[in-house]
Amino acid sequence: MTELAAELPVSRPAVSQALKVLKDAGLVTERAAGTRRIYRLNPTAVAALRDQLDMFWSRALANFTETVEQPSSDRPIQESS
Repeated sequence: MTELAAELPVSRPAVSQALKVLKDAGLVTERAAGTRRIYRLNPTAVAALRDQLDMFWSRALANFTETVEQPSSDRPIQESS
């Protein structure tokens, strides 16, 4: 983690906390190598996360497009303050 933290503009504790969150989420794996910890991305978990994010953004963009393309008479009237 020291090597990784040295390359990032955040503190070592912040890197450690981020790695713990990623590990708990199953996005990275860790193994001991002497006194070092080796972290590796879990490609299956990362692909599943990517699929979820793609689906979320596709739905959000479709909903946005649907709202924008509604005729102005069908849109709810918003009162200004």
